Amino acid sequence: MTHTLDTIDTPAALIERTRMQRNIERMQRHMNELGVRFRPHVKTSKCIEVAKAQREAGAQGITVSTLREAEQFFAEGFTDILYAVGMAPHRLPHALELRRRGCELGILTDSVESARAIAAFGRANGEAFDVLIEVDTDGHRSGIRPEEDSLLEVARVLHEGGMRLGGVMTHAGSSYELDTPEALRAMAEQERSGCVHAAQRLREAGLPCPVVSVGSTPTALMAGALEGVTEVRAGVYVFFDLVMRNIGVCTEDDIALSVLTTVIGHQAEKGWAIVDAGWMAMSRDRGTQKQKRDFGYGQVCDLDGRVLGGYVLGGANQEHGILSREGEPDAGIVARFPIGTRLRILPNHACATGAQFPEYQALSEEGELKTWSRFHGW
Repeated sequence: MTHTLDTIDTPAALIERTRMQRNIERMQRHMNELGVRFRPHVKTSKCIEVAKAQREAGAQGITVSTLREAEQFFAEGFTDILYAVGMAPHRLPHALELRRRGCELGILTDSVESARAIAAFGRANGEAFDVLIEVDTDGHRSGIRPEEDSLLEVARVLHEGGMRLGGVMTHAGSSYELDTPEALRAMAEQERSGCVHAAQRLREAGLPCPVVSVGSTPTALMAGALEGVTEVRAGVYVFFDLVMRNIGVCTEDDIALSVLTTVIGHQAEKGWAIVDAGWMAMSRDRGTQKQKRDFGYGQVCDLDGRVLGGYVLGGANQEHGILSREGEPDAGIVARFPIGTRLRILPNHACATGAQFPEYQALSEEGELKTWSRFHGW
């Protein structure tokens, strides 16, 4: 049976393929202009078809956030994989197994303790792991500050322990807190210069550092120059979302992921329409809440994806979403959105919303739907 947007069950995760392809080409073109290798982070989509489209556009290698992702993408022919989460010792046997089967898996550390565990396990099993050191260039999350003594100590533990010291990587996650071109360009330069400085320190100490890897969607798109950088990583750009819209690197018309939903009831006196996409469909992510424009749980669009200005998913229970108008309640909500009306909701955070679904419905420009599977779990 051929499904359409009118017949498919809801809630459903929709990918507008034309928008997605435009986003992929925009990022790849920018990376080509800057002269760096681009290694997309596939944790956003966790989808083979999406990753293949990125590769066909010119991406080289992928970034993953779990070893299960690495396993599943490797099974589909992706061999150059960076596992960009600090390596826990209990995961080393799995990493070893992947490498023994031919996966060019790179792993990550940001501590002497972890580096020692990697080196000891590698020596015990006759394996020289490819390891990057995570550098903290913005105080956002993990990593070693570029000027810290421990940077060289970690590098020596790996290098002298027989591992392949691949280089350094960083992620300017604090770029998500910015919303002007000037601030984003400054953060992109801070990310670049900090990671390059860490690489220079390693090289001056006589240690190898072939890879200098940076990236977040906002800094990747806003970087004006990337001297000293060898590769960039970014993920959410492939779909974009309302957080990225508020940051200023896309518009609603660039957001390729939405949730198809159906109106199932009303609370007319409150100006509410009730839809079948609650937080189990949209996720609990309220990433726009701290930004200049709060979209609640998502921006409401009509079935064709056109934004219905002023209407948002203002509240959400597990299976129920509350559609309302910002400001004055809509006294005509029942007539405007009758029961059975199909709508789309743009998400705050594409990664989190995508994670609620086992599959996507990929929509072509001609209205054809194809089902694309999505990976789950750790």
